Amino acid sequence: MSISTIATSSWPALSSALRRGSVLTISSTLITVLLAVPVVVVLANIFQPGEGTWAHLAGTVLPEYVANTLWLLAGVSVMVIFGGVATAWLVTMCRFPGQRLFEWTLILPLAMPAYIMAYAYTDFLQFTGPVQTWLRGLTGWQAREYWFPEIRSVGGAIVMLGLVLYPYVYLLVRAAFLEQSVGIIEVGRSLGHGPWRSFFRIALPLARPAIAAGTTLALMETLADFGTVSYFAVPTFTTGIYRAWLSLGDRVAAAQLSAMLLGFVVAVLLIERMSRGRARFHSTSGRKHPVRYQLRGAPAVIAVLICCVPLVLGFALPSGLLLHMALTEGDAQFGARFVALTLNSFTLASVTALAGVMLALVMAYALRLRPGPLTRAANRLAGLGYAIPGAVIAIGILVPVARLDNAVDAWMRAHFDVSTGLLLTGSITALVYAYLVRFLAVALQTVEAGLTKITPSMDEASRSLGVGPFGTLIKVHGPMMRGSLLTAALLVFVDVMKELPATFVMRPFNFDTLAVQAYNLAADERLAEASTSALAIVAVSLVPLIVLSRRIARRRAEADRRVEIPWQPPQV
Repeated sequence: MSISTIATSSWPALSSALRRGSVLTISSTLITVLLAVPVVVVLANIFQPGEGTWAHLAGTVLPEYVANTLWLLAGVSVMVIFGGVATAWLVTMCRFPGQRLFEWTLILPLAMPAYIMAYAYTDFLQFTGPVQTWLRGLTGWQAREYWFPEIRSVGGAIVMLGLVLYPYVYLLVRAAFLEQSVGIIEVGRSLGHGPWRSFFRIALPLARPAIAAGTTLALMETLADFGTVSYFAVPTFTTGIYRAWLSLGDRVAAAQLSAMLLGFVVAVLLIERMSRGRARFHSTSGRKHPVRYQLRGAPAVIAVLICCVPLVLGFALPSGLLLHMALTEGDAQFGARFVALTLNSFTLASVTALAGVMLALVMAYALRLRPGPLTRAANRLAGLGYAIPGAVIAIGILVPVARLDNAVDAWMRAHFDVSTGLLLTGSITALVYAYLVRFLAVALQTVEAGLTKITPSMDEASRSLGVGPFGTLIKVHGPMMRGSLLTAALLVFVDVMKELPATFVMRPFNFDTLAVQAYNLAADERLAEASTSALAIVAVSLVPLIVLSRRIARRRAEADRRVEIPWQPPQV
């Protein structure tokens, strides 16, 4: 077969591919528009006339909302930066007993939602809990004769959020340390820099972009948190949004509070961008196996303690407390009711994970086929969904969807004398929509990473054989990126299982999930009963973390070839 014959026979397939690429581009744009609807609705309600609730909020609790939110952001920033950077440096650049175990176990607190850990620690540290009971028995003190830190406070919320969110910084900063060149550290050593000076003057500045990115992710989660601050009775924008919507019945005030919360999100993103400025950090050496400092004696003990503290406080201790409560008391409704809750959570998570991966695949593949300004902008805008708090998404969806439900029902009544009821808000449709707005970014980033690893020559070879873009996606790309698709589905699945704010407001009547059940029981001070649902959520969340930790272990198989340098005491 001649070259001209091949070109002639493949031209219809190529032209069809271009047309289908246009379809993918349009689909990607439509997906982005749907994802942007909640934000547009919230912003459109800023200047709408309300019922006088906003003036009352502004004159009473709004300053407290702002102050508490700022305190949370500041406190969580300090905790996640210190915990994430310190542990990442130790497990990456030092060798000490248990170092390889800490490499992957330090990410386990990600499986522990902050509101669930708040339930465990409240039972553990409250006046009737085991800690204060033991303290009174040991000292003979009575009530009000001693001081004990109050767990239900702004400080308690900061600690809970910091303990579960530091792995964001740990993962990104650890990856940054792994990418740093041996030559840079060796140059520092030739200048007389020990491990401490090398850390502060070389490694830390190079890891600054990763620190900023990880801290930003943690702050996004802090702004989106509802369960922890609500249970600790800490007034923030998220609790104010739900109070304005559910208690006061003023959707305009709820939307206005959502807009202010969204302003905090934008401010955090801008600060992160401005902190980097035009600074760029590049490694020019081909050797990127980090230097390992061998720690012995007191430095090794200190390193082990530093790694143990966040792991024990952020995962081991609360998991043990939940397990103890579940085995000794547990949920009185354990049985058919618990199975129904688990099935509801599993259904929502599975449907959202499947839909999220499919939509992410459409958007990522559109960018691969047509990498133009429109598809790039669509993917970037869709990737910002993770920064939008669930409270904002819930308000932004409920307002237009409820109107649509009422309009359809009124039209059906007028023309056919039939009531359709709540088609969207009365089912899980609107809730899945909210999940997709919030978590599609997670699937999109994972799928894009999987697609970029496939060389473009595979597409060209497939099309030269007469296979269109969709056939190429199914027959070529699909099998090659099976791991990325599975990882994306697992991450979305776990995020939905843990999600509380949007679920709490948007769930249909008589449709609860494990997260809602745990929150309701804890709000009623039935902490022991809440432990069963909470433990189930943690157990499910461990699955993708175990998969991720196994990948980390495999990637670190080359650690034995790294250079080891004896630890030197810091020079004064």
